[in-house]
Amino acid sequence: MGNPSRRQFLKLIGTTGAALLVGKGEAAASSETHQVSNETLGMLYDATKCVGCKACMSACKRVNSDYGSLSYEQAKFDSDALWDAPQDLTGSTRTLIKLFKESGRQWSYVKYSCMHCQKPSCVSVCPVSAMTRDTHTGTVDYNKDTCIGCRYCQIACAFNIPKFQWDKAIPQIVKCDLCKNTNLLKKGITACAETCPVGAIMFGKRKDLLAEARKRLQENPGRYVNHIYGEKEVGGTNHLYLAAMPFNKLGLPILKENAPAEFSEKIQHTIYKGFIAPVALYSTLCFVAIRNMKKHGAEDKDSKSGTEGHGEGSK
Repeated sequence: MGNPSRRQFLKLIGTTGAALLVGKGEAAASSETHQVSNETLGMLYDATKCVGCKACMSACKRVNSDYGSLSYEQAKFDSDALWDAPQDLTGSTRTLIKLFKESGRQWSYVKYSCMHCQKPSCVSVCPVSAMTRDTHTGTVDYNKDTCIGCRYCQIACAFNIPKFQWDKAIPQIVKCDLCKNTNLLKKGITACAETCPVGAIMFGKRKDLLAEARKRLQENPGRYVNHIYGEKEVGGTNHLYLAAMPFNKLGLPILKENAPAEFSEKIQHTIYKGFIAPVALYSTLCFVAIRNMKKHGAEDKDSKSGTEGHGEGSK
């Protein structure tokens, strides 16, 4: 049998890869099924209690300013404003309160900060493990010393939470870390939950937060949308919400229960297990390159021989 053509070789590699995906993918699916932990720490935000005072925003920056370089931002509509009035989460703002109004007279405040997903996509896509999740507390944290600035975490996050410090000479990714190195470490509670004057932010274990949320829904059926946002979205989050308005009207996306990171990791762990895919790819490229070199070498030799023969014939 002659040497295989490039097409035959690539077909062989593709068939082998497909077999690996089917065989090992099923094994990975059975061994890496995502399990929700209700023992992790989190927050329950009740939008019906929030009065929009933004004390949580100020507390977040006051407590974490040294650790996260969280400067105050002036309002865009007034360059001389002295108060902090960011329009969105930014490289200087980890926690944000916004006001939304629906048609008619219904309106609601909403709090934005990291959702601390049970299966975080930002952790899954980070190529250098700068984003990590503490399996005990459930806190999704960021290491500036490891980060290479690729910003894959920004693209992967379903909630558009991580922000990049574009205005800094040595930028970082900024997101809530549940005051892991500040208030939580010193007082056992996040700065926002400790500061909220009306109890709109409750801090504790996820199981206790879910129990409280269900209790409020049962006792006040007409006050809330009958749904705990974050209980099941993208595999579950540790930042939970109750509200009177539909959550998509508050800027929170409608998401499926399956965690995208779970599916992508199964594929990645299968393809890259044992470095099979990269070896196969580079083997293919080497085969093609060597084959083309030999082919061009033979053509050059034939061309040279033809030229010499033509020259001798003319004599």
